[in-house]
Amino acid sequence: MINETPDARPLDAQLLAMDSTAGYGEAAEALVEQYESVTFAEVHREVLHLFPAQPGSVLDVGAGSGRDAAALAARGHRVVAAEPTAELRELGRSIHADRDIEWVGDALPELPGLTTEQRRFDLILLTAVWMHLDAEERATAMARLAALLAERGRVILSLRHGPVPEGRRMFAVTAQETIDLAHEHGLEVLHVAHREDPHARAGVGWTYLAFSASP
Repeated sequence: MINETPDARPLDAQLLAMDSTAGYGEAAEALVEQYESVTFAEVHREVLHLFPAQPGSVLDVGAGSGRDAAALAARGHRVVAAEPTAELRELGRSIHADRDIEWVGDALPELPGLTTEQRRFDLILLTAVWMHLDAEERATAMARLAALLAERGRVILSLRHGPVPEGRRMFAVTAQETIDLAHEHGLEVLHVAHREDPHARAGVGWTYLAFSASP
């Protein structure tokens, strides 16, 4: 089993003061190439059976290059891609211009734009997002996600474990902490899986979690 505890780093003021998107804008082109080098099916192979079979409303939080949003749009879903980094958002919009995706510049923990509009989603997807938030932000974000879910909606998220890239803001987050936080906001755990890194980076592993809104 993959160790789900990332390398420890002191929670100093400098790390906490960094923006959760630190390092992404200046590296946008290289990151897009990296993201697009693996398929949606490969990245999400542990949880593919949990994605809605029938077309519905999907929110992709931290959509990056739009790889996942495009794949879900191709399946007939109505997809909102929330990406706070302008450089990634514009590249994603260009690369996947042939897909019907609504791109927005919204971000956790508050997702203020979508919250103000009182949108509701059958699926909320967070790929490599959660560990960028500190403990207080994660508590706020989980409440926000629960409020944005439609009846019987699902949240599917992945947690990155391992060495933190230079210039990035990441925190040690375990599956159990995330499950406990989800329970506090009325979400039931559906699935937990661990796997190796699809990009084969040394020391990096992932946990995939799926939650469902209580009926």
